[in-house]
Amino acid sequence: MVGITRPKPGEHVNANGVWDLLQNKGKMTVFSLCLLLCADLLDLAVGYLTVTIEPLPPVVVGETVTLKCNFKTDGRLREIVWYRVTDGGTIKQKIFTYDAMFNTNYSHMEDYRRREDLVYQSTVRLPEVRISDNGPYECHVGIYDRATREKVVLASGNVFLTVMSPPNNISVVAENTPAPFSRYQAQNFTLVCTAKGGKPAPSVYFKRDGELIEVISYTQSSSEQGGGSAGVRGARPLISRDLDDTKMQRSLSLLDPEGRVPRLYTESPQRVHTQGQQSYEPSPATEVIPETVVSREFPRWVHSTDPLYYFSHTNIPQSDGSVVVQARLTWTLNPQLDNDALFSCEVKHPALSMPMQTEITLAAPKGPKLFMSPTRAKVGDTVRITVQGFQVGSPGNEVFPEPLFTWTRVGGRLLDGSTERDGKELILERVPAELNGSMYRCTAQNPLGSTDTHTRLIVFENPSMMKNTQNHNNGASRVDMLGLTWMALVLTVTAELT
Repeated sequence: MVGITRPKPGEHVNANGVWDLLQNKGKMTVFSLCLLLCADLLDLAVGYLTVTIEPLPPVVVGETVTLKCNFKTDGRLREIVWYRVTDGGTIKQKIFTYDAMFNTNYSHMEDYRRREDLVYQSTVRLPEVRISDNGPYECHVGIYDRATREKVVLASGNVFLTVMSPPNNISVVAENTPAPFSRYQAQNFTLVCTAKGGKPAPSVYFKRDGELIEVISYTQSSSEQGGGSAGVRGARPLISRDLDDTKMQRSLSLLDPEGRVPRLYTESPQRVHTQGQQSYEPSPATEVIPETVVSREFPRWVHSTDPLYYFSHTNIPQSDGSVVVQARLTWTLNPQLDNDALFSCEVKHPALSMPMQTEITLAAPKGPKLFMSPTRAKVGDTVRITVQGFQVGSPGNEVFPEPLFTWTRVGGRLLDGSTERDGKELILERVPAELNGSMYRCTAQNPLGSTDTHTRLIVFENPSMMKNTQNHNNGASRVDMLGLTWMALVLTVTAELT
């Protein structure tokens, strides 16, 4: 051991420990003295090197980032190399190098069209950063070894670059739609708000008529996510509702003897008449084509005006580092209160100065507008009856959620023999004359309500088909006449021979 004595007051202490060595040389062995002298000389030969990098604040996609490598040394600089660290630190990829020997710098990211710019020897600027630039970076500094001038002494520092990306798309849809209208039973209704492109995951919330909705959060299992809102229905009972006996009795009085809801003024439009007036039978010559009759149906139940809203959300990581957030708002639908209600989905993100939002208005269909092609159908034509928007009264003719369209023929089956057909278009191929005057019903319904629109098909005679039929009949008569002529000649010849 080397004994170290405390210097006396007023004595000068050498920074390299020389004074202590001189004061204690009597107590030191020759070997210890040689070790200390060699260590001091080695320190003078190698010099010192320290590298530090200031932390970076989070940046937004598209901004410019400056990576600054601060180092101190008393040696001669050899090179500065910037690395991007990937795969948890197992892979280090060079992105920029400064060679002090030749005073040159070059990028190792040619595939990215030299996105790095050298600001100073130790500073690199990354313009228009992307999500893929997110991650750790290292700066390695090398100086020459003073002893050999051939070896390089290295030191490094690291920094983590956090790149944020605001959501680039938000949308709201109704789950499990199109869906029919429930006349006698309350049903759960779910709005799904999807926010895409955000990093980190944004926060999503719902508002109704501009006011934040108080929700009850719940965790949605993977099986429920695959089954839509059916899992929500199975996880808890429908919200209790109060029945109004007066409205229930009044609703039941509207049912026909078979328990069905009558389609007022639509089952047989040609037989509608008031007492004291003669029934009016429409004729193709005077009727406006198409004839449109609209009726609306309302639910036969009522429940509490204060619904409970249930909220859940899921985060789905994407390959580019962003997160897709799906938020679900579920409650028991009340068509009388929820019709024309404005719901908005708002998204907050640290990269946004103000929330993003998208709005939808719940609306029941108010009677589809039908277009028939051709407008003057003839026997043998292919007739298309298409839904083109809705009747006036629906703001912007927008109906949400998407309605379900069902086609039926009043008093009979469709041309193909089916009782009904779904879709926005009904196609009748090669219509026969027997369909003249037939009535077709288009039912548009969504969970908020149901409406019917009727149109009458008028089929006119087809002159070309009549001409072909007449020509066919004329040809047959000529064949018959020719046969009779030949028969008369044969009989004449036979008589002469006898």
